[in-house]
Amino acid sequence: MHTLLSRRSIFLATLSTAILPAVPSLAQNQTIPGPGNAQAAKTAQASPLVQSAYEFVVGQAFQLSDRNLRTQTLDALTNPNTCILHRANLKPADKQNIVAELLAQGLINQADDATFPGGLLAGVFPPVLNDGTSCPHLPQPFWSAPGSNSGSHHSYPGGLPIHESNNDTADIDLAAEYGNVYGSSTRSGLAAVNPQGIDSPHPNNPTPNALKLDHDLILGAPLWHDWAKSIVFQWNADGSEFQELSIGGNGANMDNYGAAGDGRTGGHHILSVAESMLRGFSPAFIITQASAHSAPTSGNEFKVVNWIRAAAIIARLDPVAKGYLTTDGQGNLRLPALGKTGQIDLIAAGQTNVLTEYLLHNLSDADFTFSGPAVAADQLVLAQLAPNFGYDPAKVTVYNTRFRNVVFSNFGAERLYAIYTANGLDGVRTQIRKLRADGKL
Repeated sequence: MHTLLSRRSIFLATLSTAILPAVPSLAQNQTIPGPGNAQAAKTAQASPLVQSAYEFVVGQAFQLSDRNLRTQTLDALTNPNTCILHRANLKPADKQNIVAELLAQGLINQADDATFPGGLLAGVFPPVLNDGTSCPHLPQPFWSAPGSNSGSHHSYPGGLPIHESNNDTADIDLAAEYGNVYGSSTRSGLAAVNPQGIDSPHPNNPTPNALKLDHDLILGAPLWHDWAKSIVFQWNADGSEFQELSIGGNGANMDNYGAAGDGRTGGHHILSVAESMLRGFSPAFIITQASAHSAPTSGNEFKVVNWIRAAAIIARLDPVAKGYLTTDGQGNLRLPALGKTGQIDLIAAGQTNVLTEYLLHNLSDADFTFSGPAVAADQLVLAQLAPNFGYDPAKVTVYNTRFRNVVFSNFGAERLYAIYTANGLDGVRTQIRKLRADGKL
């Protein structure tokens, strides 16, 4: 595990680490590490956008105040030999037992076993390096992973650190916004919106934030929420990505305390929470992280509970004993009262125990509403412009690995879409010419 070196030295040392060797190509086989992982790493390593995003994310991790949270986060982000704790010492029988338990608890769908590449085992346990040992390793560097599956948001080499940079910034800014609107006070202590903006204290009160939000939850949850995408979204030889299994429900009436409801969500979310559990993070952190895909409000508490249940099964932990969940009077698992919220039994009153940080983290993960459509539109733009640069979209492998993924990794879909809307095809063409002049195409 890393000692706390300067953020710059860790960043440079990580980027200079030798690229993982390619695995012989076997198209769409998700039981072995992705044969395109090495090519994706080269593309991401050559992108100033990806490198700067990764440096930002690492810098954010250095600001975490809790020693274990900071140390574990830096290890997970920067150590090329970090151990995947939720995969440590797992034998084939252990994996089978975990999948069986997830099925029995209604947290995966049996029908996916026939349709998912490699079946449920490959979905819950994507291939990693040194699997079955005490220290399995990531199949690709954190910084070469995409932000989502093929064609969705940030779906290019290095999209993950770019996505996390945006989400972490969003969570911090949301916390500042809430402090400005809900936490500012006059000199006499009465509530007042800060007219100076979120970067300045109220003129009558130099310490305006009465909300007392937990900085580590705000800063750290977005760094961990998508961490397992480096495991889930590996690269095929043709420059496309692995498929992702849905975990956290089966879409049947078991999902919502026996009522109708669908708790299924992307497997990366569950695996990231499982890893955080084994890294020793607090219940408040685990629940905040688990709230990324849905706030536990407006009837959606069951989703967050299911995701914690599924993660605990994969981590082989008791979520109640660890304080992540509690049991109500009907025997249902619920979110526990944390902080001072336990002074009134909200569960008995038919309500949910919620911290403000849960909701802010959920809001901060909403960038996909723009970044997803941006990728979809940009792909049409790039396909039209590709022949200008000697690339044929019909030649999928060359087109993806040498043109599409390179352009996206260096500019980001959001920037390209904004340029397209303002300047049309000529604007995007001008940007791509810069890549050619720089020797990247």
